[in-house]
Amino acid sequence: MEEWVGAWWHRAITRAADRSHAQARVTLGEMSKSIGALFRAGGGDASLRLVSSAESAIGGPRGWLQRVAGSGTRAAQAVLEPELLALPPELAVFAQRSLNRDLYLWLAALAAQFEPAGDWIADNTAATLRALQAFPGLRGPHAALVQAHLAQRPDPKRLRGVAADAERAVRAALKGEAPAITGITPLQASPVWLWLDVSAAAAQAAAAQRQAANDELANSEAKTVAADARRRRAETAELPTERNPFMLFFRAESLLSWSELVRVNRATDDSDDGNALAAANDMDKLSIAPDGQTTASRVKFDLDLPSAAADDLPLGAGHTLPEWDFKRQTLRAGHCALQSFVARPGAAFVPPPTLRLTARRMHRRLEVLRAAPRWSHALPEGEAIDLDAWVRHATSGTSCSSAPRDASPAVYRQRVAQDRSLATLLLADLSLSTDAHVNNSQRVVDVIRDALFVFGEGLAATGDAFEMLGFSSVRRQHVRLQHLKGFDEPWDEGARQRVGAIKPGFYTRMGAAIREGTRRLSPRGERQRLLLLLTDGKPNDIDIYEGRYGLEDTRHAVQAARQAGLVPFCVTIDQQAHDYLPMLFGAGGFALVRRPEQLVHRLGDLYAKLTRR
Repeated sequence: MEEWVGAWWHRAITRAADRSHAQARVTLGEMSKSIGALFRAGGGDASLRLVSSAESAIGGPRGWLQRVAGSGTRAAQAVLEPELLALPPELAVFAQRSLNRDLYLWLAALAAQFEPAGDWIADNTAATLRALQAFPGLRGPHAALVQAHLAQRPDPKRLRGVAADAERAVRAALKGEAPAITGITPLQASPVWLWLDVSAAAAQAAAAQRQAANDELANSEAKTVAADARRRRAETAELPTERNPFMLFFRAESLLSWSELVRVNRATDDSDDGNALAAANDMDKLSIAPDGQTTASRVKFDLDLPSAAADDLPLGAGHTLPEWDFKRQTLRAGHCALQSFVARPGAAFVPPPTLRLTARRMHRRLEVLRAAPRWSHALPEGEAIDLDAWVRHATSGTSCSSAPRDASPAVYRQRVAQDRSLATLLLADLSLSTDAHVNNSQRVVDVIRDALFVFGEGLAATGDAFEMLGFSSVRRQHVRLQHLKGFDEPWDEGARQRVGAIKPGFYTRMGAAIREGTRRLSPRGERQRLLLLLTDGKPNDIDIYEGRYGLEDTRHAVQAARQAGLVPFCVTIDQQAHDYLPMLFGAGGFALVRRPEQLVHRLGDLYAKLTRR
């Protein structure tokens, strides 16, 4: 009974002390696309990731209800870090939903113009002026946000000491006036929802991470789960020494702060401690300490490589590929070693009846592309008016009265037989993540295998030249390319058997795979050359090829493919693809298949649309 009453009282007093406006709440998920578009339009770094911020300590006075409830000490705020922009997962600051939406957009514009120099107020004031100059349309919404926020802030006359000085400085800066004092920190004032915070601890952690990356000793991070994608602040610390847990040399009741040590080697252990997540949510900073097990973890990962007797058959001696180092802004020649493999001869691939039926339908659909006529535009005669050509003719100098009467303007269009000249190279991601299940009976790699089979059956009907390759990697020294079908090989039982034998393993060095695809596809003589990438996640590997490094290298490889005259396009089943694929392939350079089991049907549809461009 006492526990029930206590829980009821806690919920009641917390709701009473809550100053947010739940009815006007706007979530980050609703605004993520608009935030990303506005941030990039303002000149923000396209590789900067947008994540949800975690709650951290805040300053400012609290009301008596908040003091009774023990609330008002923590909140999720906007934080700008070297490689990401962390915004609150939801905003309910104002009573009007439109103001909360405008606040998200304003923070994106502010982040695009933010240049940290070390002074919280001065940095935000300067960024505000630049953002209003870059986005004149935000002047009205920003003025409304400032007016509504000033009405919420505490009265400096009721404050004392540093809190009063900090509030006066913040109010002056929000009004566009010069503050009387400088050096104010975020913890000395109430939260300023219109401003960004640049964490010094986060900058130190980023510098330590860059140093570890240059030495190639950084461990890979665990994949972010969708249930808790908040960005937490961290700092580098020394690993505490072992002590006897039964020896108590202090009075526990005198502690004013606490911490919890969770020993997790992220290079070898991705299991979750049941209390680790709750502890992380209650801490302002996570202290990360190396445990000196880098060499052991490397040996453990190397044991995952199959022996030569159990591995696929190598094709040739292999060769090297460059890799883009965004930190040094240089293309490191010969940085990756690539080896091609082919599956050992085995049993023929026997698709189920439903898959064979789907393949026949795709075969008939794509076969129509071979004989389908196309429109030829801007002709002197034809079966229909070409409106674009007519407008150009009507607005040009040839339409004046001095033009000869018998002139035949090229303003018609005619359907003519299609002369297809197309080569396609398909790269399939065969990393270990494809071993996950999309439903109770089918794995991602099985879905990819079925899609490759149906795709091959369909392309064989068009007569277009195509090649199929799978890729995976284990560090830069071991990039694997799985040969499935070459340009000069027919789509026969041998190719089907190799497609049926694909298996998941290792990691995803996507930039190296794209460069190899570019190297193979560029010499082709066809007018249109399509580089198609099929994947289930973002680029990653167990060395430094993680996070922004892998994204920047992949983007550089995609840009090089476009400069070579290719058309790179990505098909993915990753539900978080919108967070990074626009940066890699552009807004129109990728397609998300939300239901992986539909990949078999969507791949052929996307190919038909791409080849009609």
